Parts: sequence; C-alpha cells; structure tokens
Amino acid sequence: MIAELNPQALVLDGRERQEALGQFLTPSPVGDFMASLFYALPRDVRLIDAGAGDGALTAALVRRACSKGSGVKSIHATAYELDTKIVPALRVMLAECESLCRKRRISFTAEIHHTDFIQMMAGKLSGDLFSSAAPSFNVAIVNPPYKKINTNSPERLALRSVGLETSNLYTGFVGLLSRLLDDGGQLVAITPRSFCNGPYFRPFREDFLNRMELQRLHVFESRDAAFRDDAVLQENIIFHATKGIEQPPFVTVSSSSGEAGSIITAKDFPFGEIVHSNDAERFIHIPADSAHASATARLSDLPASLASLGLTVSTGRVVDFRLKDALRPDPGPGTVPLLYPCHFNGGTIHWPKVGARKPNAILYNDDTRPWLVPSGLYLLTKRFTSKEERRRLVACLFDPADVKAAWLGFENHLNYFHANGKGLERNLALGLFVYLNSTLVDQYFRCFSGHTQVNATDLRKLAYPDRGTLEAMGCGLKRPDASQDELDQLVEHHLHGF
Repeated sequence: MIAELNPQALVLDGRERQEALGQFLTPSPVGDFMASLFYALPRDVRLIDAGAGDGALTAALVRRACSKGSGVKSIHATAYELDTKIVPALRVMLAECESLCRKRRISFTAEIHHTDFIQMMAGKLSGDLFSSAAPSFNVAIVNPPYKKINTNSPERLALRSVGLETSNLYTGFVGLLSRLLDDGGQLVAITPRSFCNGPYFRPFREDFLNRMELQRLHVFESRDAAFRDDAVLQENIIFHATKGIEQPPFVTVSSSSGEAGSIITAKDFPFGEIVHSNDAERFIHIPADSAHASATARLSDLPASLASLGLTVSTGRVVDFRLKDALRPDPGPGTVPLLYPCHFNGGTIHWPKVGARKPNAILYNDDTRPWLVPSGLYLLTKRFTSKEERRRLVACLFDPADVKAAWLGFENHLNYFHANGKGLERNLALGLFVYLNSTLVDQYFRCFSGHTQVNATDLRKLAYPDRGTLEAMGCGLKRPDASQDELDQLVEHHLHGF
C-alpha cells in the first residue's frame, strides 16, 4: 500500500524546477551500481529514500534485494519527495517494485511522504511537541538535493536544532539520515565531492565521521558522467558507510569513467591515509592511485607550516561587485593595479591586459584603501581552476619590478601569500612558486580537493619544506616560465631526503 502525506504544489517547469529544488534524477546504471555497494542486506529491509525523485534508487535497491540468494524476506520503503510533478512517476515505480517483489515472494510495502524532509525529520529528532517520534531504518540510499542554504534560512535553523551545522541541503540530508539509521545500518549516497575539504563543511565532516564508519569511496573520471542527461557539470562521488563509531582499518577507493558498463578499478587504503589522525579539519583524502597516496605520504613528512615560516595566505580583498563604482577598465590618474586570474601569464603577471573583460584598475581613496595591499613580491594562486587545467593548483609571481605601483588590489578569486601583510623575500617566494606548481603538490591536492576550488584554508593546512629548502629551490629556478619537468626536478632534488 502506498500512502501520500502532506501534498504541496510546485509550479516551476523543467530545468527551472530542477534547479529550484536542487535535485537531478539518478540514471538507472548509477542507481544499480550504488545498490551493489551494500553489504548483505538485512532479512527485513526498512529502507529510506529521501529526495526520491522518480524512485530510481529505491527500484535499484529492490532489484538488488530480488537477486538470487539475497536472503531478503520483506521490504518497507519510505520515500520523501517534494516535487508534485514527479510523484505520479514515483507512484508507478513503487508499484513496479511491489510487482517484482511479489514474483520473488518478498513482501513489499511503501509510503510516499510529500513534504519537506528536513523540516519533518528535524522536528521529530529534536523532540518537537507537535511531532511524533522519529522512525528508524536499517538501509538508506540517497541522491540528495544540492543547494546552498543561508545562515538564517528555515532549513539551516531546523538542522541546527538537531546539532547539524551545514551550508548545503545535501549534507543536511546525509546528516539527518545518519541519525535515523540503526546501529550497523547502511547508507549509500551520491553527492558532490565538496564536503571532503574546505572550512564550510568541517562541522559536517566531524559529525559524519563521529557517527558513520566509511567503507567505500567511488569517484568518476569526468565531471559530467553521473548526470550527463541533465548536463550537470558537478564532480560527484558515491560513498558507502555504516552506522558506528569505530572507523575500519581500510577504505576501498574505486573509480570509473561513469559510462554504463565501464571498467571499475578499486584499491584498499588504510583509513589513516583517507583521514589523517592529526588533522583537526578532518579532510577526506581520496587517492586515485599509488602516486597520489605516495604524494600524501611524502608531504606528511615535511617539517614546516606556513605559520612556522612566518607566512600566511589570504583571499583577495577586493570583491568587485561591492566596489564596482571604484573599478576602471584601464589604469589612469588616481588608480592602482587590480589583479584577476586573467592576468596570470606563464608564471608571472601580465598587466594591464588590453581588451580584458575584467577591469585593470581600481581607484585609490579612503573608501578603497582598506581593501588594498602595499606593493611587494607576492605569490598568487587561483582560487578556482577548470577541471581540464593541467594543475589543480596554479601559482603565479607578482613582481613589483614588472608593475610599478605603491598599492595593489587582489580580487577575491585570488589567494595571496604574504608576510604579515607585506611582500615576501625573493628566494622564499621563488621557492614557494616551485613547490606549489610541482606535480607532487598537484597529486596531493587531487587526493582531497576533487572540486576545482582551492581555499586559503587548504593552503594553510598544506605541509611545506623548511625555509632553507624553499630558498634553495628558489635559487635554482632559472625563469618563472620553466617547464613542468624543470620544476619537478628541482623539487625532487631538494626533497630527496624526505
């Protein structure tokens, strides 16, 4: 029997509706792969599919349960879906699940909750006087909606009421599911990879790793592979976790192209290589191969941090839309250089850039002065890179000898390395340039930074060679446009003891 609760109409159509809800439907091959990741299913499955869409994930789990030798005797499926227009398709899919189970002599019942999953479950879990007790489940499969939620939004406040602090719907869904599972219950989810690192997701990582034991991580080689039919360029991962507080000794990391029937490669890594024991940020590293794992191991032996080097890294201060009245397309009287990623050119800054779509200058006055920095030798990195770029981390030198100015503006899409707000010593800056542009550091970043954003926090957490080694690398750099091989040889030569 399928029961519908709390109808709520949504009037948007097509792509507009998908983006408003933050959800895209799971292709059948992806759903079948996700269902295959579960360990042995319980005899009596109590399944939750939150953000169920057309029921593809529930159907995949039912197909798995109906396979020979599964041992499953009954399934009760609970589906949450807010989109009015897709509920008929979900109803049909659940009816098909019931029919398949009947043929396999498995009892199947289902209920559709047409309501807001976060509001309903947060109310139940927080002991709301107007809510019944929260249900429990032993199996969860989910493709949650992906959408940022503001600090004081109803969703954020509801999640906060159960001790969940997070900035996106998808981690809110996963966090609630981790609370609804029985001990030993299993969760398989497909989500963006962005929760694996970065400061905004730290509370979620802490909460999740304290409740769930991570068993499997699967990555796709292409960003558009998982949701190609919807033209979604989002780097997704699939993970399998079980409810418990003791992490396993090994985690399986696998990858595939994302095409139906594509080859899947898998390897076990010690949990300590996935989440480092001394990492307060609880970054989740995903080594794609032994080279990535080796890079992580080598960097973990390096002795220095930015703080011990007397340096720090900050995000560019100029947020252009907030200072748009002060921006100028070209330099002129009363202006100073304003630098964007578009000014990167072969390891150095090319400024001004004639015909650029971005402004080249910003007025210098009392209003803009707090957002500027004194001129000096700085190392800049892009905060965002395209997936197709050769390196995930792209560093560039700003040399005051090339751009004459007393003050500079670094736009918000840049990170800049500095010494107490001022420029760097030359050999140290050049050494950082060599190190950060190396294949070794690139391989390390790809272990945990699947998305294409490089946060200042990520750079602060990175391990560095000591000052003497960095300066020696800097002395050995012949020119900023050195080839990748030349940069890597310098790093290998000076890090041979690590």
